[in-house]
Amino acid sequence: MGYVVMQTDFGSGGSGAMAGVCKLVDRSVRVYNITHEVPKFDVRAAGHNLAEVIPYWPQGTVFVSVVDPGVGTSRRACAAKTSTGCYIVTPDNGCLTETADKIGIAAVREIDQSTNRYNGNEWSQKSDIFHGRDVFAYCAARIATGIISFEEVGPEYPVEEIVSL
Repeated sequence: MGYVVMQTDFGSGGSGAMAGVCKLVDRSVRVYNITHEVPKFDVRAAGHNLAEVIPYWPQGTVFVSVVDPGVGTSRRACAAKTSTGCYIVTPDNGCLTETADKIGIAAVREIDQSTNRYNGNEWSQKSDIFHGRDVFAYCAARIATGIISFEEVGPEYPVEEIVSL
């Protein structure tokens, strides 16, 4: 059993599908929410929320942060391991800046979407825009439940290449 802790700028819509995908991966995963009311596209606010909340969760907790003004662009989808042993699954768009500064990022990997993407129904197979559900929540649940290790997320890239605000 693992923990997935989510935040988005979706408002009340969309987050239920993300939690559902986590449960499709493994019914025992525990899904919690920081908020789904991050101001629209405010990557800095999302990053601040993460840096403030992560210290109060146990090692191994997987955070999902989807505040993504670059959805549909070539920005990386990534999973980062903090120096405290938690994980953040997020677009690499600056959201990790404050966590890197206050907590530390030990490693970062680009999500290999050929193996770490939910393709369980016709909508997810055709969608390139709802990465929150099909990539980030799915990958987070797989890490949290031990189905994949952090190393199996995808190729590692230098921490220095993380997008910074």
